[in-house]
Amino acid sequence: MSAGNQIMNCEDYRQAVAAEPSFDGGAGHLADCSSCQEYRKEMLALDRKLGLAMAIAVPKLVMPELPDIENVVALPRRQRITTPAWFAMAATVVLAAVLGVRMFSSSIEYDSLADEVLAHLQHEPYALRVTDEAVPDARLEAVVPATVARFDRNAGLITYAQSCVINGNEVPHLVIQGERGPVTILLMPDERSTEAVSFGNATTKGVILPVGSGSIAILGERDEQLEKFEQSVVKSVMWST
Repeated sequence: MSAGNQIMNCEDYRQAVAAEPSFDGGAGHLADCSSCQEYRKEMLALDRKLGLAMAIAVPKLVMPELPDIENVVALPRRQRITTPAWFAMAATVVLAAVLGVRMFSSSIEYDSLADEVLAHLQHEPYALRVTDEAVPDARLEAVVPATVARFDRNAGLITYAQSCVINGNEVPHLVIQGERGPVTILLMPDERSTEAVSFGNATTKGVILPVGSGSIAILGERDEQLEKFEQSVVKSVMWST
């Protein structure tokens, strides 16, 4: 069975797109995975940048006036830079720029864990889509492995599951459909909290709840009743680490 026809997971699909950004297989997976949709957009954008970097304008050839032959000095032969070498140089420059931006954004220091959680939510707006399609069990198990926590699906309709980085630690990022819109849940087993912390901005409100040796962040629309999610989510999580 070809790569374009078989059911792909996120790792398989991203490897295929990284090798060939114009890869058009895995349509079934891409239609259901918003994170891979965003990844494909990034790779296509990078591919376009590389194409522009390679589109070097060649000036019109103008032959200089040659000196008399007796005045010519022989120089050591220089190695010619081939097209692959130019491509590698252009790719290196663009890749360095992209990595530089990502490293800069990941090195931002926040005043509090709540501030970083809010900023992270703004960086993944595609996760907040309204849908009635739940993520596959295999996807949820990959993002929330038994070695980290056990999460009960009865907490709500889980429509997004992705591993993300908060305060330098990889954490499960889940989205449950609420009454007023998508509700974000971040499971943070390494972030100990001694008390509940409420936070928010003009459009979003959230709370960080202590759960055993870790904590859970729950965020939703300003008029979303988060209290019912707080109780069900806290009961549905059991840390394994």
